[in-house]
Amino acid sequence: MSSAQADPLRIGVTLHPYYSYVANIVGDKAEVVPLIPQGFNPHAYEPRAEEIKRVGSLDVVVLNGIGHDDFAERMIAASENPSLPVIEANRNVPLLPAVGSMSQGRNGSGKVVNAHTFLAVTGAIRQIQTIARELGQLDPDNADSYRRNAREYSRKLRRIRAEALSQLASIENVELRVATIHGAYDYLLREFGLEVTAVVEPAHGIEPSPAQLARTIDDIRRLDVQVIFSELHFPSTYVDTIRRETGVRLYPLSHVISGDYRAEKFEQEMAENFATVVRAILDTREAGQ
Repeated sequence: MSSAQADPLRIGVTLHPYYSYVANIVGDKAEVVPLIPQGFNPHAYEPRAEEIKRVGSLDVVVLNGIGHDDFAERMIAASENPSLPVIEANRNVPLLPAVGSMSQGRNGSGKVVNAHTFLAVTGAIRQIQTIARELGQLDPDNADSYRRNAREYSRKLRRIRAEALSQLASIENVELRVATIHGAYDYLLREFGLEVTAVVEPAHGIEPSPAQLARTIDDIRRLDVQVIFSELHFPSTYVDTIRRETGVRLYPLSHVISGDYRAEKFEQEMAENFATVVRAILDTREAGQ
């Protein structure tokens, strides 16, 4: 954006975490525009005419780009500006494999990856750096401000991670056998050195069949899983069945993809997620003593 261009950038975002990232990077130097109205589930979202029209008024769109917001590509292609620039936030993020067919990379390689890179501080910071750098290229007049804001926001997120891990400093080896309802939380759990032992859903949003559920319950017992992480506010009879049949403790985590679009949403809900994992580790350690 040249100095002759008085209007601030209008930056489209597809998911709640990216609203928080971009809002913290740009401050009052640009406008952040959600592509999905509040209350819609991105996993099942179908663009409407008025939302596609709004895409034509944007200057750039920030994408997860690895399977969590494929609807955005359709919106851009159908808009008045099909050559709209996009920022692929995950360009420099190391990716974990997905469970089942959760997502597929946009590079056409066919590699199935876990799209939930935003559910960890490490992945978030890499994305924030990429977004700030590419926004600065589009808007050089504000590039320095974007970089400063990105550094400060990254420091804030690192403090969340550091404060959580400091509570486990007295534990020499953090060990926890974990199952998750779906594969979204691998990135978060890796922050604690934990790996997922079993995943209940064959793919995100697809409930297991009775036979699959029975096998999962057998696996949880056989592998001596200690904790199940579920999605916050996620009512499901099969989750209740697992808890009843195995007696394993259940801890809810936020997916950070619903509710209000707020600049502070990501840091607040991720702080709660980190606190929940810490509590699960400490509870299990105490129960084992």
